[in-house]
Amino acid sequence: MSGEDPTAAFRIEAGELLEQVEQGLLDLGHRLDDMNLVNAVFRGLHTLKGSGAMFGFDALAAFTHHCESAFDRVRKGDVRATPDLVSVILSAADHMRALVDGDAPAAHGQAILDRLATAVDAAAGISAPVAAPAPRKQGWILSFRLPPDAMANGTSPLALLDELRELGEATIVATFDKLPALDDLNPGHCFVGWDCTLIGDISREAIEDVFLFVMDDMDITIAPLAVEEAGEADVAAAPEQAPVVVDAPVAANDITPRAASANRAQGEHVRVPAERLDELMDRVGELVIAQSRLSQLAGHGHDLSLRSVSEEIERLAGEMRDTMMILRMVPVSTLFGRFRRLIHDLANETGKAIELVTEGETTEVDKTVIERLFDPLVHIIRNSCDHGLEKAEDRIAAGKSANGVIRLSAHQAGGEVLITITDDWRGIDVERVRAKAEANGLIQPGQVVSEDELLGLIFHPGFSTAAQVTNLSGRGVGMDVVKRTIESLRGSIDVKSVSGQGSTITLRIPLTLAIIEGLLVRVGEGRYVIPLAAVEECLELSLEEDLRSRGRSIITLRERLVPFLRLRDLFETGTKPDTYQKIVVVGTGAERVGLVVDQIVGNHQTVIKAMSPLHRNVAAFAGATILGDGSVALILDIAQLIAMSQPREERRLAAG
Repeated sequence: MSGEDPTAAFRIEAGELLEQVEQGLLDLGHRLDDMNLVNAVFRGLHTLKGSGAMFGFDALAAFTHHCESAFDRVRKGDVRATPDLVSVILSAADHMRALVDGDAPAAHGQAILDRLATAVDAAAGISAPVAAPAPRKQGWILSFRLPPDAMANGTSPLALLDELRELGEATIVATFDKLPALDDLNPGHCFVGWDCTLIGDISREAIEDVFLFVMDDMDITIAPLAVEEAGEADVAAAPEQAPVVVDAPVAANDITPRAASANRAQGEHVRVPAERLDELMDRVGELVIAQSRLSQLAGHGHDLSLRSVSEEIERLAGEMRDTMMILRMVPVSTLFGRFRRLIHDLANETGKAIELVTEGETTEVDKTVIERLFDPLVHIIRNSCDHGLEKAEDRIAAGKSANGVIRLSAHQAGGEVLITITDDWRGIDVERVRAKAEANGLIQPGQVVSEDELLGLIFHPGFSTAAQVTNLSGRGVGMDVVKRTIESLRGSIDVKSVSGQGSTITLRIPLTLAIIEGLLVRVGEGRYVIPLAAVEECLELSLEEDLRSRGRSIITLRERLVPFLRLRDLFETGTKPDTYQKIVVVGTGAERVGLVVDQIVGNHQTVIKAMSPLHRNVAAFAGATILGDGSVALILDIAQLIAMSQPREERRLAAG
């Protein structure tokens, strides 16, 4: 990524480090004695401080230093980790994000540091577990030489030596055996080496973290040292009693398996801006369209060599499309992980104990879908916590555990991913929903409405059953936005609730928004694409059967009534039906509808193009695609067509 702003790269790295620190803190909140988590948080803060200083983010480095020092005391056993300390560092992480973005007020940072000092003092008053005294002190012998261009790349040798001294009792001696003659001396290069003896309970990982940014290019040997508790004379003699170190300098990525795997992982991954992936996806889409046109031309000709080339390009375009799809896929763990902090904050806001359980985190979805799902899920979870979560004493009285449990799960079903939000709270009060809907004029008093239809009203604009407005919900804003966002993703929402037991909201989302497999059909003179993932089966509808069913647009399919739409009438084609029409049965969730078309042309790889602003509000279509002959085919929005089929059938029955 040469030529890009290095501070932009740092901001990306800082965001990832802060995410790791936050996840470590959230885990630590449940396991306060887990020293592995303490060390992980410390290393994250340490790396962030060093990176910030290197890229000129001095305010970030100075602020992070205080948090790092606090966790260093926890790491050394001087201070015990407490919920208050974890909470303060979480707030500090938010402030660090603001410092990275350059919009953090200094007063806010000072307030957090004041809280941090109070939390550390309080935690220091709690006796930390006392380890059995070790008969022997531990330490390390280091011999290292930085890469010649270390200083030119922003590394300060003196700062590294100071960090080594912070780890424990350090004796450092400079070596000049590689110093060149004066005529050959480059003042910008580092020719000095150092031998160091470190005394203290120090892990190898802590030493490696000091050299994190130069480890790949430097020469270093690290060997353990055991020192008797006698005194300074023994310490001075320690280097002579140390284990023999191999003659050849150990390469940085050979120091430990952990460092080796980390370096391999860095070499196996390349950071690419998201917009470049989007641009590449557009190019692949255009290639698929061009390949489709070439196949059509080759199929009409008699040139076997042209047909052979066309088939080869079709294979390559298909493989490129599949590879591009994989590149865009990310696991939903990147989405679910962000809700751990939300649940932590909601528990503090409500004063209620909330437990988050996640399942199916390895399920992969298009990155664009992941980005657009976050806000809808936030709305759903916040509303759920405010409306449904009982107080601990009420839960215990109802025979439940004191902690409310909310479960986020994901799994793939065909061309869709199902994301389910389930809780074991009080559920949605259907009668209250009905009363509110009648008061708002959405339904008539006494009108017969199914429970599913009533639950669907919670997504109506301005609809809220909250008794009072809170910081979480009650303003009637949010759930209608959820529905619009999910529908813009060509998805659907299903709500189930059992009073006193909990609710389940299921989001059905397509795996990708860029390319889909479609079924190309003809209606009159126009051609349309039906997403293949929604197609269940195809039936034949003769002209006689079509005339017989004019009164009722319903077919019986395996003892189940399925309504159907005549697309020719819906789109007002003005053409006569073909002698043998086809019914394409499509479905989303439990709902199914038949679409009557004149001809099924066949499968089609569909590159989705957005509708123009003029046509964006036409409910029946989700987008458009370009066919092999250069003409445009509209992509049908199955969820909208199913919704349209129900009131149309009700009007037919009322008229008939």
